[in-house]
Amino acid sequence: MTAYEITPEEQNELGKALYDALNPLASAIRSRRSGLPADRMWEADPVEVTLSVLAAWKVMDAEVKRLTAHAAATAGSYGASYEQMGAAWGITRQGARKKWPDAVSRTAHATAGRRTLALFGGTAELLQAPSGGWSWTGVGADGASAAATEGTCYATAEEAAAHAGAFLKEHALDRSQQARTR
Repeated sequence: MTAYEITPEEQNELGKALYDALNPLASAIRSRRSGLPADRMWEADPVEVTLSVLAAWKVMDAEVKRLTAHAAATAGSYGASYEQMGAAWGITRQGARKKWPDAVSRTAHATAGRRTLALFGGTAELLQAPSGGWSWTGVGADGASAAATEGTCYATAEEAAAHAGAFLKEHALDRSQQARTR
């Protein structure tokens, strides 16, 4: 089993959850198509009932595609490559690029390993190492500068940003100091 396959039990639970989510939509479609109120929907022609379920699955399919594209764009915005997205989806890099053409911008790809964080009047730069880990360097509003401890590598950009943000907060000017410097 690969990391993205699900167990038969998980598949059963997923199917149940999807049917539970689908039923209200199918009922609404069935009611509109048959002209019958929801409490009499099963009195419709069986073909119409099953077609309303099929129509509801079509709506759900379109929504899943929209949410999938959003997830791919989000992954791309965090620096994921088409190769990584393709691996997650079980397709090639080229297939991922074709499926989600705008998920990875060329400029974002070129700067994927570098981000800037501006908080509390200071700035920090988040840097991704070739190993994939993240570190940071920063200058606080009070002029103090610091960096992640030598050799420290955080697992995610968010974790590095949290440490950099803590430094920036610690070296923020308080409001009375800001008023005196103006």
